[in-house]
Amino acid sequence: MIEATGLSKRYGATLAVDDLSFEVRPGRVTGFLGPNGAGKSTTIRLMLGLDAGGGRTLFSGKPYRELRHPMREVGTLLDAKAFHPTRKARSHLRMLAAAAGVPDTRVDEVLHTVGLESVAKKQPKGFSLGMGQRLGLAAALLGDPHTLILDEPANGLDPQGINWLRGFLKDFAASGRSVFVSSHLLAEMALMADHLVVIGKGRTIANEAVADFVTKSSRSLVVVRSP
Repeated sequence: MIEATGLSKRYGATLAVDDLSFEVRPGRVTGFLGPNGAGKSTTIRLMLGLDAGGGRTLFSGKPYRELRHPMREVGTLLDAKAFHPTRKARSHLRMLAAAAGVPDTRVDEVLHTVGLESVAKKQPKGFSLGMGQRLGLAAALLGDPHTLILDEPANGLDPQGINWLRGFLKDFAASGRSVFVSSHLLAEMALMADHLVVIGKGRTIANEAVADFVTKSSRSLVVVRSP
């Protein structure tokens, strides 16, 4: 379980993240929804200790920096282009696996999982954004973690890829693990997530089940005008 408490971040006079608190529970996909510039990426960086700021985040009771084998506990995807452009896709994953003490056999497993077996020996500099997202997800899955934190993972995916991602994340959560995934699209989150944390200008707008938020945000009336 992830417990984020009082997260905050200021850039000069701008308060980018303002006292955010929420939980990400096992067994469900928690969507992190907000428009571009709402503070989603900054919040995720605060959770992982990549940015200095207020508040704290615990992963099963420990801050990320205190996890003994972080890649085996929390898989992250923050940037779809976080790879060397001329290092082959499989070699990129082998390098990450070696650093985490993960066997090479796991590299081939995750390449198969994300559908990149056919380009495993190609340089990712020619990958589309969607293929880059799949390679990033493969890296997040290397350690077979109990938690996934994904920042806008559907960007660049075609409709078939989005449908695949939706099913994969739901199955991952159904196995008793935790998923925290951000997006700026309500329609996408309505299909992908079970619970929503919604923010705007760095502040919490809603923290509730997807069905409840959609019901409150939708209108069910028809206006008829006649002479």
